[in-house]
Amino acid sequence: MAEYKRKIGETLLRVEGISLSFGGVRALNDISFEIKEHEILAIIGPNGAGKSSMLNVINGFYHPQEGTIAFKGTERKRMRPHDAASQGIARTFQNIALFKGMSTLDNIMTGRMLKMKRNFLWHALYWGPALREEIQNREFCEKIIDFLEIQAIRKTPVGRLPYGLQKRVELGRALAAEPDLLLLDEPMAGMNVEEKEDMCRFVLDVNDEFGTTIALIEHDMGVVMDISDRVVVLDYGRKIADGTPDAVRANNEVIDAYLGVSHD
Repeated sequence: MAEYKRKIGETLLRVEGISLSFGGVRALNDISFEIKEHEILAIIGPNGAGKSSMLNVINGFYHPQEGTIAFKGTERKRMRPHDAASQGIARTFQNIALFKGMSTLDNIMTGRMLKMKRNFLWHALYWGPALREEIQNREFCEKIIDFLEIQAIRKTPVGRLPYGLQKRVELGRALAAEPDLLLLDEPMAGMNVEEKEDMCRFVLDVNDEFGTTIALIEHDMGVVMDISDRVVVLDYGRKIADGTPDAVRANNEVIDAYLGVSHD
């Protein structure tokens, strides 16, 4: 864990007794945990443990049958993704969800849509206040491009980019929304060692320089142990551990879940 990161703050999001079922299959079973301001929380577990389902509940894509979520002190049970985004929750996905025919800059600009105050008519005219707003939002996105070191591909259609750079563009689009809570679903999946090192650096920099709270799903345990402040472990839809990386690494139930062995 990086020692330079700022002091962890108060609770930003509280998950309380969340249960989610699809037909007769229970994806999440009475899950509770907290995400604190400025921390990096990793959610880990074997395949099928319910990790992505948990992120989908947090950002309003899934609606749990039981339990509540409190974000910034406001409790809610049902929320649409648009509402979550407007309140400060941004998300990247396990499978890249970009507009492949659009440029890097234009993809990142789509992350600013909730920040645009002028209506469709103003933007259709592209004059006066709408033009000034467009320029301001474009300048903000250019700063993100500089931050992520992707200046050379700013005009390149993202469908032509290698996988690792597409992941970086997707991160940029999420950052364009200026989130208080950033949800990253396997941000290092499919990357080589060098690409993983770059993404780890950007995640740490986003947390340190922007003060963004981050919750991420990741299978690479080396990455999890290096960058996380705290780790929540899920297995078959239930929480089996919640603590520091060192504490979780030494937890016998976590070892059992990953290795498929039991201890006497």
